[in-house]
Amino acid sequence: MTDDAALRLKRGDITGCIAAAELALAKWPEHPDALYILAVGLRYAHRLDEAEVALGRLLDVLPDHGRALQEQGHIMRAKGRMDEAARAYGKAVALNPSLEASWRTLQAIHQHAGQPHLATEAERQAAWLAALPRELAAVENLIAEKRLLKAEALCRAFLKVNPRHIEAMRQLAVIGLAMNILDDAETLLQAALEIAPDDVRLLSEQANVLNRRQKYAEALRVAERLAELEPGKIAWQVLLGNICVGLGAFERAIAIYETVLQAWPQAESVHLSCGHALKTIGRQDAAIGAYRAAYQARPDFGDAYWSLANLKTYRFTDAELDALRHWQGAPRVTEIDRIHLNFALGKALEDRGDYAASFAHYEQGNALKRARSGYDADRFDDEITMMIAATPPELFARSEGGSAAPDPIFVVGLPRSGSTLIEQILASHSLIDGTAELPNVLAQVQRLSGRTDADAATHYPHDLATLSTARKTAMGERYIADTRTYRAGAPFFIDKMPNNFRHLGLIALMLPKARIIDARREPMACCFSGFKQLFAEGQEFSYGLEQIGRYYRGYTRLMDHWDEALPGRILTVHHEDLLQDVGGQTRRMLDFLGLALEESCLKFYETARAVRTASSEQVRRPIDRSGADQWRNFEPYLGALKAALGV
Repeated sequence: MTDDAALRLKRGDITGCIAAAELALAKWPEHPDALYILAVGLRYAHRLDEAEVALGRLLDVLPDHGRALQEQGHIMRAKGRMDEAARAYGKAVALNPSLEASWRTLQAIHQHAGQPHLATEAERQAAWLAALPRELAAVENLIAEKRLLKAEALCRAFLKVNPRHIEAMRQLAVIGLAMNILDDAETLLQAALEIAPDDVRLLSEQANVLNRRQKYAEALRVAERLAELEPGKIAWQVLLGNICVGLGAFERAIAIYETVLQAWPQAESVHLSCGHALKTIGRQDAAIGAYRAAYQARPDFGDAYWSLANLKTYRFTDAELDALRHWQGAPRVTEIDRIHLNFALGKALEDRGDYAASFAHYEQGNALKRARSGYDADRFDDEITMMIAATPPELFARSEGGSAAPDPIFVVGLPRSGSTLIEQILASHSLIDGTAELPNVLAQVQRLSGRTDADAATHYPHDLATLSTARKTAMGERYIADTRTYRAGAPFFIDKMPNNFRHLGLIALMLPKARIIDARREPMACCFSGFKQLFAEGQEFSYGLEQIGRYYRGYTRLMDHWDEALPGRILTVHHEDLLQDVGGQTRRMLDFLGLALEESCLKFYETARAVRTASSEQVRRPIDRSGADQWRNFEPYLGALKAALGV
């Protein structure tokens, strides 16, 4: 029935279109295609109030529907409500940049509002979309709708006939980026740039790929080239700011964001990025101001509220709590905003002692996030078993090769286990650089594994036993070379990627002189702290009490194996012991590293450095033991976690 309605709309039979859509809705009252076609038909029939109602029904169900938001813009424009139209078109292109009609209208709206920079960018996007071949216009839409496999098939079919078409090459790279196939994406873009070295779209995607791969110095050069080719373009300025953050040039990034916001004060995402940069370097009051500006620019912007909550030390005002409650329950709030709002509301209510309501919102946020995740707890258990079987103690006892550099100190464990505190203490030593959660070990794993997850079961970790002496040395030297960009010149540095606990066998083979510290926290405290944390990316295991409990058990099972296979190589530091005796545990860690105690390590909270994790504000203060047992406030609701942990 919806096909009939769409065909009638295409033929200009508006009355028949409306009738067919209504007939479909009589059978399926919330059918999104039928609601969309009905709204379009009613607008064409100049029945604008009815069109608005039909579209409202659709947006209540699917607030992230880009074409529906574009249609909302058309209806609001036809009714003369231009501010609402502009907001709808802006949301539409943010969700689906392939909507040419929205860009065309935004061009006119921005021009009328005296915003020539935004008008020019909208016109460029519209003209580019209009010039795309029909097949590639469809691919662009499929990418926006995250229908990646279909987009890839269509794009590859086009490239078979047009093998040097730079837009198709760019699109295939974008698909690779979305599917986390970063090596292929980088290679494709490089090949396309050999054909068109100054194509700004290719360069921008290259910068995105390099940024994702944390090749920040290379990404910076590309972003600066874009700024030369199109000076003053806001998109390139934002990109440049984001890359500066990755590079650790926070003051430069903040200056760029502030310049952008002077021209585009309603850019909520730029306010947010500026807040993150300010938070990382310890300018908390300014960060709070930026986060508030973000939700003032868009009142339902969940990430702004969550970013305030994620400071851990922030307390929401009564007015902010009211706003959180309103937007969390409001219709037409996007799913990602609703996730952020639930986690923020959970933290706000926890701070006020309303633990039942707090847990309800943590659970709602986790349930929404879990539904979007493909995490498989059984598969993780199988991977742990496979890793243990592939790395017996004799593999390391007879190993030769690897880098001779003693520089790296790996801090591993689960998120929210106290690893940031350990890092802050050690990075306060004059001979140790603190860096970040570095991706370099995981990059080596990807090279060993192959392109797909299926390949991983065939190659890694089984191929660890067949690595040649030369290969282990080359991998270790590459790690040392690639991580040099994060260092400030001290002889030792910290790599604090928690998930490296899964790859300590590879680390031991390619970096035999590296030291490893296992940050261990009491299981209930660690798991519940992870459950109520909304991570920026990854850590998909954390969005369910049972699965996070199973993950913790798998982690300890693997760490027990590493302790046996790598005797003397790993120091376990229990978070509770560190809180009770920071001096004794600090001496113990430094003894393990072969370094003398420095007073600055005991006054770690005075160390000025960038801290990127959720614990950034906590480690800038002296030890506070009050949060160690916060999980007990929620104990009545944690039966599934206890069962999974076996406690």
